[in-house]
Amino acid sequence: METTTTAAPWRAPRFWLFLQVLARGVVGLLARLRVTGDVPDDLRHGPLILAANHINPFDPVVLTAACRVRRIAPRIMATGGVFRAPIVGSAMRASGHIRVDRRTPSVGLALEHAAVAVAQGSVVLVYPEGRMGLDPGMWPERGKTGTARLAFASGATVVPVAQWGAHEVLPYAAPTGMLRSVGRAMLRRPVIRVHFGPPVDLTGIDPASPGAAARATDAIIEALTVTLAPLRPDEPDRPRYVDPTRPTEIRRQHRRRHPDSTAGT
Repeated sequence: METTTTAAPWRAPRFWLFLQVLARGVVGLLARLRVTGDVPDDLRHGPLILAANHINPFDPVVLTAACRVRRIAPRIMATGGVFRAPIVGSAMRASGHIRVDRRTPSVGLALEHAAVAVAQGSVVLVYPEGRMGLDPGMWPERGKTGTARLAFASGATVVPVAQWGAHEVLPYAAPTGMLRSVGRAMLRRPVIRVHFGPPVDLTGIDPASPGAAARATDAIIEALTVTLAPLRPDEPDRPRYVDPTRPTEIRRQHRRRHPDSTAGT
């Protein structure tokens, strides 16, 4: 995939920077945000790929707030349904985010657009699982190969960003049950933790070799799993808080290379 471009480096629109500040306020109203880890200073404004776990409808807001804390303004790869929403869709387009039309013939365009964005010096935030995970223990699922292919196409560094606690703010089935859940969160203000881990080492994988994207995807998901483990030391197998509206599925479970790593790193 060709990613060279003569376009000027991308700069975050002021509207997107405002939304980041707003997200920080919203998360602060509903929870106690704890952000740890960071990205190398020379990558803070790109080119960089942030690979995050996806557990709940609220975690995009959490990640937006966490990136604000770390002075990062990423372009988010989000499902086309978000862009079709009357108000949110307009905000996504105005902020420069990247639309992903899953299960359509045009889905490949999203990867091309993301590769160009990274080549222009952007930070791009992706969900390598490709959906909100349904693992019974809420650990990262086996990923889709899009994030690995984006890394190969752009040559950009991949940093895992693990987050935990958003599931205590909104139900999986939101907007169903949202008012009750938000009210409970405002009273309890659960702790939400976000950690920026060390870059994923993909140097030993030749992009031209058979199965390279699958091996790189496994490495990214494993790095994300290891990054998540210290955020939930008292919940190694199952979450303490169980969202009754969230379905579970074992079909895409990721087999952790070091199961005992859930005790920490």
